Amino acid sequence: MMSRFVIVLFLCLNAFSNEGETIPWSETKKLAWTDFKGPIEADSDAAAVTASGITFSYAIRKTDDRITDFEAQAEAHFYTENSWFIKDRCNDHILAHEQLHFDITELHVRIFRHRLERLEISQHIKSELNKLHETVNRELAEMQHNYDTESQNSINKEEQIKWNAYVAENLKKFEAFKSE
Repeated sequence: MMSRFVIVLFLCLNAFSNEGETIPWSETKKLAWTDFKGPIEADSDAAAVTASGITFSYAIRKTDDRITDFEAQAEAHFYTENSWFIKDRCNDHILAHEQLHFDITELHVRIFRHRLERLEISQHIKSELNKLHETVNRELAEMQHNYDTESQNSINKEEQIKWNAYVAENLKKFEAFKSE
């Protein structure tokens, strides 16, 4: 009887996953404007852009060509070379808005880890893992869009406060699934 590991690495679905420096999400280290190192998009109306995503990998254990176990990891990362800001248009309020984008990514990593923990081993685990990853990325993109729409990209301060509370509450709800 022989065991072997097959390791497959999946990076987030966004185009900037392999470019430049990344910063892992941290409860103690918040983003600073110096982390935003990308070129400003001249045709954008935005004052700042946060590029963040989920890095995902898994390992499958097989015995006699049958899948017997798996391990998975998911992390939230900030992509410095794809994140940018216009100095004259930015302040601490906008930086806090951008930080919440990164926090939303971390929230979805925790939700992902929660769902991963509930998966049962099967001979279809690879497709289940990939489908779960796609689902979480879709949900993440939807929440990021809703956040910007409802807060009007931080202009609507009342909605911004609601989103701050919502994300903080849910990060706490999924605290058992944060990185160590």
